[in-house]
Amino acid sequence: MPSTSRVPGLRDLSVEDRRRTVAQSAGVDPDRLAAFAPQYGLGLDLADHMIENVVGVMALPVGVATNFVVNGREVLVPMATEEASVVAAASNSAKVARAHGGFFTSSTAPVMQAQVQIVGVRDPEAGRVRLLEAREELMELADAQDPKLVEFGGGVRDISVRVVPSRAGTYVVAHLQVDVRDAMGANAVNTMAEAVADRAGEIAGGRALLRILTNKADLRLARARAVFDAGALGGQAVADDIVHAAALAEADSYRAATHNKGIMNGISAVVLATGNDTRAVESGAHSHALSPDGRYTSLSRFEKDADGNIVGTLELPMPVGLVGGATRLHPVAQAAVALLGVTTAADLAEIVVAVGLAQNFGAVRALATEGIQRGHMSLHARNVALTAGATAEEAPAVVARLVADRQVRADHAERILAELRAGR
Repeated sequence: MPSTSRVPGLRDLSVEDRRRTVAQSAGVDPDRLAAFAPQYGLGLDLADHMIENVVGVMALPVGVATNFVVNGREVLVPMATEEASVVAAASNSAKVARAHGGFFTSSTAPVMQAQVQIVGVRDPEAGRVRLLEAREELMELADAQDPKLVEFGGGVRDISVRVVPSRAGTYVVAHLQVDVRDAMGANAVNTMAEAVADRAGEIAGGRALLRILTNKADLRLARARAVFDAGALGGQAVADDIVHAAALAEADSYRAATHNKGIMNGISAVVLATGNDTRAVESGAHSHALSPDGRYTSLSRFEKDADGNIVGTLELPMPVGLVGGATRLHPVAQAAVALLGVTTAADLAEIVVAVGLAQNFGAVRALATEGIQRGHMSLHARNVALTAGATAEEAPAVVARLVADRQVRADHAERILAELRAGR
């Protein structure tokens, strides 16, 4: 457990010193984080065993978000992202939340679902009931596919069946609900669905067609809550504007799309850093953003408590794991998990959601006060300066001019750089 996730001055250190400082703060052997250095990360030999037709590897910056306290535990959070301001925003929001204990999280059991689609059932409602009558048989058949999972306390927890009308016919769709323990679970539930599909089709009176997991992981939820002190935000007027900004995201799908993207800026960065499936997490999150009446809405909520502080909450599906896949193969993912100090998939899921809430709060706060461009563009300006050809020594001067001129564009950076070089 880190002695503290407060690491002032981290940005002023060299990359090597940052890594050494983070390892020391996290109580981790610095060698465990060596994979964050490109020369020790994912090599071609290992990459060639992970996917097909490998021709190389692609790296992203990995930063560390500081200041996080999750359920009383200090946490340093690795984040893999190309977008400027994401790590800084999460760190700043976590710093504000520390005054009221940081982030408080919880989660449901790690239950994933697989669907078996059955076509050609003449009496679909009766077919549904027949499958429910055979619940124990089907559960036993599914569990037999993964005795190791059952040994670790997982396995099928229930079977549900739906009748789904469509333009091509009415389908009977059986859902296997499987506790996958510390795995993401796709392989486990897919294998089970394959094993029971033909028998399920026979019982229902039709033919089994699709047999695959659903990424709408609405039985595997993680939640985070935090209090953001109004005084630290600048007073009640700012707090009120944050509530107004969040309320628009609840009511308007156009605002909600960007609001939720801000949440995923934080979530996807941690999911990617730990070698988990970003597409599965993102699809589950966005499907969860549909309200009961079919509107796309905000995943988070911000409101004022009795003391006028902002209380933020976030709940969404979080199908991440520590067992199998890239999490166990990729050296950077292994280093990220070591830095986080998590031992269960639930621990990881809850930290991921806490980061999503922090990231979201940072964006909403910026929108409600200075506007998103000021903070975002000051960080983006360095990328623009480097793209224009500035050296590491020239970049600070170019960045200062870009920000001062309020023109963070490549063509302006090129003009500034030409002026600097001409004046030497």
